[in-house]
Amino acid sequence: MPNINDVRHLGDYIREQRGASDISLRQLAKLAGVSNPYLSQIERGLRKPSAEILQQIAKALRISAEALYVQAGILERREGSGLVADAVHADEALNERQKQVLLEIYDSFRKENAPAAPAAVDAPANDLTIPPIPRPGGAA
Repeated sequence: MPNINDVRHLGDYIREQRGASDISLRQLAKLAGVSNPYLSQIERGLRKPSAEILQQIAKALRISAEALYVQAGILERREGSGLVADAVHADEALNERQKQVLLEIYDSFRKENAPAAPAAVDAPANDLTIPPIPRPGGAA
């Protein structure tokens, strides 16, 4: 069960996503099918929403429900994400939808390449090393 810090962190995360989407508290409450006071309590870390409510909020914000479940401590971050996922999640220039799409593409490439490189499947994702991208002029 998530502790009070998880609930506060979730509320902050929802508030940030709402702000990034330029949606008011009232608008999000209406889109998610919850009351304005209840959503306000969630954002302030006073209430712990159910998985169903999180799914409704995610849909209204157009982000993945999985992202909210991870923030709420309901789900662990997916195995196999490793350093790449950490880098994507840490990039503040990307919105949640862009992060989700990037990770889905990355996972599809890993699955596509798995039969050709069985050793890569057994290796932990944290051991993944991404080579530098060559730049014009020969500098790495």
